[in-house]
Amino acid sequence: MEQSLIGFAASLQWWHWWIFAAALGISEAFYPRGVAIWFCAAAALVGALRVLVPYPWFWQVALFCSLALGLRIVWRSRRGMASAPARPRLDQWAARYVGEVCILSEPIVAGYGKVRIGDGDWTVRGSDLPAGAAVRVQAVEGVLLIVKVV
Repeated sequence: MEQSLIGFAASLQWWHWWIFAAALGISEAFYPRGVAIWFCAAAALVGALRVLVPYPWFWQVALFCSLALGLRIVWRSRRGMASAPARPRLDQWAARYVGEVCILSEPIVAGYGKVRIGDGDWTVRGSDLPAGAAVRVQAVEGVLLIVKVV
């Protein structure tokens, strides 16, 4: 078994790489996640280089692995997927109000009051202030906005 795999690897031709690239491209089409496409591109590049320059199978495999991982890493860093998503998760929509300045619709008494944001009223917690005071949302605790006077 091992000898047959080494024998196949030793006989790798350019068209083997292009068939492999086509199979990876088809898999990306059926399951689009931006992963297989870079392996597809790496296989196509190795096949194209193999047409121009004959080189041993172990260099072909090493070049394929390097290209595939390198392309994937570059794509990920340029797309910004390595960092956290810019918008809050689906179940944390109140977090989008952090940093916004609002006007109190009801005074903050004993630490709690209300602001109107958009078409909804939100309960806020902060130091006691009269209605109409401008406050900035500092944080969110569940559905409670934590505010400070501007």
